[in-house]
Amino acid sequence: MMEPWQKCLLGDVITLKRGYDLPSRERQNGDVPVVSSSGITGFHDEIKAKAPGVVTGRYGTLGEVFYLESDFFPLNTTLYVCDFKGNNARFISYLLKTLNLGHKNVAAAVPGLNRNDLHLLPVCKPDLKTQKQIADILSTYDRLIENNTRRIKILEEMAQLLYREWFVNFRFPGHEDVKLVESAIGLIPEGWEVKTIGCSLSHYIGGGWGQEKADEKHTVPAYVIRGTDIPSARHVSLGNCPLRFHTSSNFKSRKIKAGDIIFEVSGGSKGQLVGRSLLISSQMISSFSEDVICASFCKLMRVSLDVITPEILYLLLGEMYGDGRIEKHQVQSTGITNFKFTQFLDGELIVIPPKELQNKFSQTMNPMFDLIQNLGSKNSNLRQTRDLLLPKLISGEIDVEALDFGRLEMGETIAA
Repeated sequence: MMEPWQKCLLGDVITLKRGYDLPSRERQNGDVPVVSSSGITGFHDEIKAKAPGVVTGRYGTLGEVFYLESDFFPLNTTLYVCDFKGNNARFISYLLKTLNLGHKNVAAAVPGLNRNDLHLLPVCKPDLKTQKQIADILSTYDRLIENNTRRIKILEEMAQLLYREWFVNFRFPGHEDVKLVESAIGLIPEGWEVKTIGCSLSHYIGGGWGQEKADEKHTVPAYVIRGTDIPSARHVSLGNCPLRFHTSSNFKSRKIKAGDIIFEVSGGSKGQLVGRSLLISSQMISSFSEDVICASFCKLMRVSLDVITPEILYLLLGEMYGDGRIEKHQVQSTGITNFKFTQFLDGELIVIPPKELQNKFSQTMNPMFDLIQNLGSKNSNLRQTRDLLLPKLISGEIDVEALDFGRLEMGETIAA
C-alpha cells in the first residue's frame, strides 16, 4: 500500500540557485557541458555543479527542464537544483516538468523566473521508494525514445553518406567502366545530365494554414505539417501537427501524396537557417486520420518521376542544407528568415543520373527510410504515452504499483 503523499512547498523539496556568468569568449576547451535555458549549448573546462543535475530556464526559454547525468556548468540564464534535500533527482526533474514553469514568469519587460517565488509553489511528494519507482518508469520511456532517436540519426547519416558516395564522389556500382566528361558543373560521369532543380519537378506550390473551426467556406479538414514539425533528423512528429479546415479550392492542389517533399522556406528568428526537408512516405500518410497539407511557410515539391526519384532529390536537398548551398538563398525580412525559392529552383544546377541507377539506389534506400519512419512513429507513441502518464504519476492519481513495469522494460506502451 502506498504511503500518503506529503503536501508541502517546492522549497521544502529542493533549493534552486541561479547559474553562473560565462561569456563565450571566456570558455576553454573541455568536456564539461555548459547548460543554458535551452539545454546544452557548448562545453568548458570548469565544473560548477555536480551530477545528477536538474536545470530549468531562468531567462530565455522558460519552462524547459533538463536532467544531467554528468557534472556541468549552469549559465546565468538558468536555475539549477543545488540541494535535492534527500529526494530522487530524476523524480524532481519530472516534478518540475508538471509545474508549468513557463507561465510563472515575473511581470517584467524581459520575462523571467524568480527562484524565491518558485520555492513557494505548493507540491505533493511521495516517499523516496515511490519517487524512484515513478522516475524509473518515466525514464524508461525516455531511454527508449533516446535509443530510437540515435538509431534514426545513424540511419539518416548512412543514407546521406551513400548518396554522397554514389552521386557526389561518383563511386557508384560499375563506376570503373564509366569515364568522366566535362559539364556545366565540372566533370560528371558520361551519360549523366545537368538540369536545374526546377526541371526535376512536376508540381510545386506553397502551403496553406486554414482555420481552427469549420464554416461555410472552410470545410475540408487536413492536418498541417509546419517547418517546426521537421526536426534535424527529418522525420515528422505526427502528434504535433494541428488539424485545420481549408477551402476546397485552396486544398485541391496542396494535398500531400506519398513521394512528395515538404521544404521549409520561412520562419524562425532572423539569422535562423531554413531549408529543412521532409520526404513523405505512404506509411506517414496512412498514419493520419485525415488528409495532409503543408503550412504556408513551406513548399510542396513533387518530382517528375521521369527525371528523378523522390529519394534522390530529398537526399540532394539534405546535402545542400549541409554544404551551404541552401543558406546562400536566404534573405532577412522584418526580423525573420525567408528563402528565395524561385531563384533556388532556377539557379541551382544538379546532376541527374541514369534512371536505372536511380532506381537501384532508391530500392536500396527504401527499407532504410521505412525503418526511420517506423522508429519515428514509435517515438511519437512513446512520447504521447509518457506525457499522459507524467502528470498522473507525479500527482499520485495512478498507483505506481498497478503498472506492469516488466512490459514497459520490453518497450511496450502502457495505456494511461
